[in-house]
Amino acid sequence: MPAANLASQYGQVRSGCWQTLSANISSNLIGAQTLSSRWLVKLGLALLLLVFWLYSANTQALSATTVQVINGSAPYLTFDNGVTKVTTADGLLSITLSDDTKITPTTNTSTKDSPIVLPEANQKFTDINMVVPATTNSIALNTLIGQPYNYWGDDDGDGEGVNGITATGNLTVSITDRDNQEVSRSTTLDVCQAPYKIVLTSTDVSLTTQYGLPNISYFTGNRATYYVSPKAEPKICYARPNLNYGTNSVEVVNWNFAGPANIWNTKKGFLVQSTESSSYDRNFPTAAANKLHFDLLAGGIDAATLTWPDVTLGGITATMTVNPPKSTPNQRNFPTFNPDGASSVRITLTGPAATSTQINTDYPTKLSPPSLPQTFEIVGYDSNHTAVLKYGFVLKHWFINRGKQTNSVLKIRDWCSKLGEAYRVPKVNELTNAVCAGYNSGRECQGVVGATPPSTQNNYQRNIGGGFFAEWGNLSEITESGFESIYYWSNDISTLNSNSHYMIHLSHGYTTSTFLYDGYYGVCVYP
Repeated sequence: MPAANLASQYGQVRSGCWQTLSANISSNLIGAQTLSSRWLVKLGLALLLLVFWLYSANTQALSATTVQVINGSAPYLTFDNGVTKVTTADGLLSITLSDDTKITPTTNTSTKDSPIVLPEANQKFTDINMVVPATTNSIALNTLIGQPYNYWGDDDGDGEGVNGITATGNLTVSITDRDNQEVSRSTTLDVCQAPYKIVLTSTDVSLTTQYGLPNISYFTGNRATYYVSPKAEPKICYARPNLNYGTNSVEVVNWNFAGPANIWNTKKGFLVQSTESSSYDRNFPTAAANKLHFDLLAGGIDAATLTWPDVTLGGITATMTVNPPKSTPNQRNFPTFNPDGASSVRITLTGPAATSTQINTDYPTKLSPPSLPQTFEIVGYDSNHTAVLKYGFVLKHWFINRGKQTNSVLKIRDWCSKLGEAYRVPKVNELTNAVCAGYNSGRECQGVVGATPPSTQNNYQRNIGGGFFAEWGNLSEITESGFESIYYWSNDISTLNSNSHYMIHLSHGYTTSTFLYDGYYGVCVYP
């Protein structure tokens, strides 16, 4: 007989006995009062308590053996059809590489200086498997337990059917490059922008089935940070001269100095245009002067571990210094050479220059010019003298600065020729690519012909081959070069007046014209 029926009948029997006993006791009590026999009253009460105790004990024993809680399994998240049960946030924050290497927050040892290197070249972030689908940067857990993912399980079979299981919580992923710029999942990793930082974040998570006991799993949110780099050969990424006057409407409102994005980066300088020696002339610089310097920014290697021998060609020497110091903003709080400390190697060029005696006289002695053009190849060697990094450029022009001496263009022209017949006052297009158009244009710049590719207005835009000032920026920031932040003469006669010449402001390449006998700074160029 089923236990439930047995308990029911047993209860009925006990109830009947209880009613009969109660009636008898009541009758006896009346009789006792009639006979005045108190002992009979006491006996009846004792019997009543005994029967009540036996009934209660038996009923509880029967209930304990027939009504029990069924304890099952809690629901869980799983991404491999139940093989692995995710019961903490760490299970949501792991990454898996294309070679099936799985890295969890617990096993992750990557740092900015020691990133995870991807197993194959030319990989994208979509080749790194994460719980967050490749098509988005954020997803709700409730979406992941539904179609088409179904990333959940319950060993008791609870949770099936409509609204059988629900989840709360969110997952997000954020990817940034070495400059802290946001990167999309479809981006191919670039050694010049590495290491990249991947941040996976989970809020608090709960997973609940409609039936079952227990029917809920819960774990607190967490965050994991991974640093990754591509599998790639190290290379030179940028050649960075002075960055001052290299942005748009920052140094001066409405003045745009930044060159094309495929040529100029406002924070890193000039992009490398060629790694082939036959086309090194596409790289910065194409013109230079004594004691000017620029930095190389490498990717994929610490350039300080390499040896960088000097290179001397045609009377010009390139000297390399690893890990140049981080620069501080200039007096106007603008960045100059190495504001982020990312520079790998500094190249300083030395060559023919006027001495103080030559500068301070109108009759200088001869100055031997360099032999130009010259193709420079800067090489970093490892301990086995194997070339690891290379950067090449072709110098076509060399400039001689007359320092703080101001004179008419006629006297500057005469001074240059006395240094040697090959020296001359430069043309406008050898100094700037400014055009007489747009903001800051006026009648004084009409007819000016700057370098190509041209700027969009009357100031230079940073470009390779855009003129001496356009390539190097504000040369007065290199104090040892002796350049001043003021106007320099050109040899081009103004179309406004045959007695006027164009002159160019060193800092920003602005062009104007003035009477040829006025006193301004001078520079000579060879050839």
